[in-house]
Amino acid sequence: MISTGPRMSKRLSFYGLVGLASLCIFFLAFNQRYSSYLEHRLQPVISAYFRGSIENVTLTEIQEVVDQQRKAIEREMEDYKYPNGRYGVNVSKLEDLVLEKGGRPMRSVILTSWRSGSTFFGDVINAHPANFYHYEPLLDFGIVQIRGPPLADEALRNLEALLKCDFSNLGRFSNRYLDYGKTHPWVFNHNTHLWKQCQIHKKICWDPRFVSKFCKLFPFQSMKVVRLRLRAAEKLLEQEDLGIRLVLLIRDPRGILQSRKHREWCPTKPDCSDPALVCADMVSDFSAAVRLIKKYPRTFRVIRYEDLSVDPYRHVRELYNFYGLDFHVNVKKFLDTHTKNDVGGVSSTFRNSKVAPFHWRTDLDFEEVDEIQRVCAAAMRLWGYVMASNSSHQKDFDPLTDYQLQL
Repeated sequence: MISTGPRMSKRLSFYGLVGLASLCIFFLAFNQRYSSYLEHRLQPVISAYFRGSIENVTLTEIQEVVDQQRKAIEREMEDYKYPNGRYGVNVSKLEDLVLEKGGRPMRSVILTSWRSGSTFFGDVINAHPANFYHYEPLLDFGIVQIRGPPLADEALRNLEALLKCDFSNLGRFSNRYLDYGKTHPWVFNHNTHLWKQCQIHKKICWDPRFVSKFCKLFPFQSMKVVRLRLRAAEKLLEQEDLGIRLVLLIRDPRGILQSRKHREWCPTKPDCSDPALVCADMVSDFSAAVRLIKKYPRTFRVIRYEDLSVDPYRHVRELYNFYGLDFHVNVKKFLDTHTKNDVGGVSSTFRNSKVAPFHWRTDLDFEEVDEIQRVCAAAMRLWGYVMASNSSHQKDFDPLTDYQLQL
């Protein structure tokens, strides 16, 4: 009997190899034909899963930061002296002032133009406890003065939305305000409480959902606006639901223009560097101020930067009373440390406040001063600024008169 074992074994091995190769070819063909189909069907599911996971993490982080800040504000406000009817403000507890609890924040607004002392004044107000600071909220509009429609309509919509803590739609076609802030951090970095959290939680800093929720925690809001003229800003005063109190901050045009010479963004922009335009705005602001002080005597006020600087403690106390704010120990500390000595560069708020407004007398030639005075005579007369007669007079005279807005 002849053995067939080894031959049969070889034959089976051959057929096994053929079968395995066929199976591999089949799977390769199947994979090539259907992989794109599977990828097309599964990719959205996978992407949605990861997006959902990231979204949940983001929302959790937002909520954690908001909860943490809410507790910090409650601690900060434990011993606060509420107006309780003083200064025309009927507020007696924190809940009355918190948007997320249905209250209305006390809203303090400074209106001025570039290099008029508003950074210093803005920081004085921001020294108040539990304050949310809207620093130059029209930064994304560029180096322009907004005097009327159509630009004023968009600007006012943005300002109203910010004062109501709605950061979701600050631009005609996109959120231009927050997009601008991503590459220009000074949109937020003057806001002490917000910027502190932004340094820790960078992913959510420019998320409108976070900023809106965060803003609604604060009982006090302050805002300084340097691109909107008073005539257009009247619409903010008209809205009683906002409850804003607005101060127009004025400065000697010689001091304004001397200070602006040091800013690289100013000289090529007429609204910033042309004395005729600067002083035309001051005349327009005067006319509007005379009308508004009669119409809104409890919610509108005017002050000159020079008066504020020469006697900061008295004027800050008066302005705090006007805003309905407590002259808190934090505010006194700020004045104690920021009004005695010059420290830092041109944007520093550490200044010898009695000297800072008058640097123009030594920094400008009389020819420059004379050129400004020729086109600014009307504005200077209306706001109580004295003309320099010549270069000798310029160096040592007092450019201020005792001033009160003439009604």
